[in-house]
Amino acid sequence: MPADFNAFLRIAADGRVSCRVGKIEMGQGVMTSFAQMMAEELDVPYESVDMVMGDTDLCPWDAGTWGSLSTRVYGNFVREAACEAKGALKELASDYLACPVDRLATKDGMVVDLLNPANRVDYGRLTAGRLIEKHLKELPPLKPASEFTVSGKPYLRRDALEKVTGRAKYAGDMRLPGMVYAKILRPPAHGAKLKRADTSAAEKIKGVQIIRDGDLIAVLHPYPDEAEQALRKIKAEYDLPQTGVDHNTIFDYLLKKAPEPAVAYAAGDLATGEKSAASVIEEIYLNSYVAHAPMETHTALASVEAKRATVWASTQTPFGTQGLVAQALGFPLENVHVITPFLGGGFGGKGASPQAVEAARLSNLAGKPVMLAWSRQEEFFYDTFRPAAMVKIRSGIDGAGRMVFWDYKVYFAGRRGCENFYEIPHHREAVYGEWMIGPGIHPFAVGPWRAPAANTNVYARDLHINLMASKAGKDPLEFRLSHLKDRRMIRVLEAAAERFGWTPAKTPSGRGYGISCGIDAETYVACMAAVEVDKNSGKIRVKRVVCAQDMGQVVNPQGAVTQMEGCITMGLGYALSEEIRFRNGRILDTNFDSYEIPRFSWVPEIDTVLVENSELPPKGGGEPAIICMGGVLATAVFDAVGAKLLQLPMTPDRVKESLKNTSNTLK
Repeated sequence: MPADFNAFLRIAADGRVSCRVGKIEMGQGVMTSFAQMMAEELDVPYESVDMVMGDTDLCPWDAGTWGSLSTRVYGNFVREAACEAKGALKELASDYLACPVDRLATKDGMVVDLLNPANRVDYGRLTAGRLIEKHLKELPPLKPASEFTVSGKPYLRRDALEKVTGRAKYAGDMRLPGMVYAKILRPPAHGAKLKRADTSAAEKIKGVQIIRDGDLIAVLHPYPDEAEQALRKIKAEYDLPQTGVDHNTIFDYLLKKAPEPAVAYAAGDLATGEKSAASVIEEIYLNSYVAHAPMETHTALASVEAKRATVWASTQTPFGTQGLVAQALGFPLENVHVITPFLGGGFGGKGASPQAVEAARLSNLAGKPVMLAWSRQEEFFYDTFRPAAMVKIRSGIDGAGRMVFWDYKVYFAGRRGCENFYEIPHHREAVYGEWMIGPGIHPFAVGPWRAPAANTNVYARDLHINLMASKAGKDPLEFRLSHLKDRRMIRVLEAAAERFGWTPAKTPSGRGYGISCGIDAETYVACMAAVEVDKNSGKIRVKRVVCAQDMGQVVNPQGAVTQMEGCITMGLGYALSEEIRFRNGRILDTNFDSYEIPRFSWVPEIDTVLVENSELPPKGGGEPAIICMGGVLATAVFDAVGAKLLQLPMTPDRVKESLKNTSNTLK
């Protein structure tokens, strides 16, 4: 990370501030919160801050936009840069105003003499639009939250008007003179090997250019529909794989490939704990592969000329993409410029950005700008899926209903979210392979999917906790609280319960009330839900969700609430319907006709609570609420009808099957 604060900001002669960050905006509103943090620490009006994001020529290097790190980590760099810049401006103003520094104050982009307020100078006059060459020997203290006037206030997202009016520009909206559209020949299955390809029929279409470069075969045309028509005329033959693995057999297949475990957390002795258990509860929880399914498919426009490449890409990692393009073209890194417009959804799936590399290769070979926008079918085929995973839990309670041991094994999801925050004397959390495990394990590429691993782990933990509460004859909220000492977790559970109107009852109670809680991105979150279950159809209707979060200082309360609401809505998908089916490397779900994401009609009443905790710096807000959706709905279904939904998504068929098999079904 650059040490010079000038990397993060510029102050123009008219006083406007350009805040420059390596992060990108993909719908979570960080372009608003960054502007708030810059304005707060620099003492300028919020409206005077312009955001420049994800431009490798203009912005400081960054690893990528993921992990809810923008505000809680990168925000510190922005604040520190603004703080040092403000201190340097005061020293410059000291000379300009002939006034000692300790008599100067800053406000609204001005440096003012406290004893003679008419003696003042604005930032623009001090910088004259140039870099600030003055630097401080020591960084002054950052503003305490008690003095905030911009941070902590609700601001409308600054991209809202552009997006609702259609003026927002995405990678696919970029245009260059002479550009052509590309369509690439793709295999029908993962692991398929191209034997031969006949492009003669495609070559007869007027204006078509065929590119063949090793494994890359593409058609280029000034019009995208003509390029698509030409692609369909290519006759290709493949050797197809016969793996014998599909969406039904995948869990047995993965279990055989499980590596040795890494112990994430442990305390006490499991054998000792089991000896003191009056009841033992043991279950296996499964989740299927899940696609990111962004509205905007992977898209890039590349222009390569004179050994310099400019790429407009829908990517979460502009600097990583810069390196990949440079490597593919054999260019020095500084000869590749990546610009990131708005993204139409990423959720972890736009980190690798292969479309940017493909577009750059084609532009270099064709000698003209190339636009490459994946089709919906390509998006589903080449997406890096959230991995199929399983969790095995064996646990016990004593005669008083206290948890005495917890043996937790997670396979291929990873450790995020598997931590034990309950008071259990004997516990062990073992991780058999992380989600980023190398090739040769899964039938296709897997990768991060919004709060990777946590969705799986929290779902399994909370449903299992409810099964234990049921065995103990306890209310599931009281059962949790009786095993907690962590005050932050207690506070979010109590806040959610108060807003929800939770009243104690043994589960299953027939009410359809669910509960889930966890920690993600250093944020504590608790959700409660009310559902109805149709026993005949197996359909689950989510009526209400309450979510409480302790995320430390809240930079933009309005933005925090919309992120919580977005997480809850998206979480309905992985909990209820989203599942990739496949067979022998073929992806069977390649569009929204069979891969069902949440619809407007599914969205329940959503109620959010921001638990105040200004003593802590800002924590992550982009992912925490989604980690509870599998758990809160699974526990709500169990409470409603006694059905244990041991696999995500909780489809109607799985609900009916569970109702048929469970011995706990309410009559």
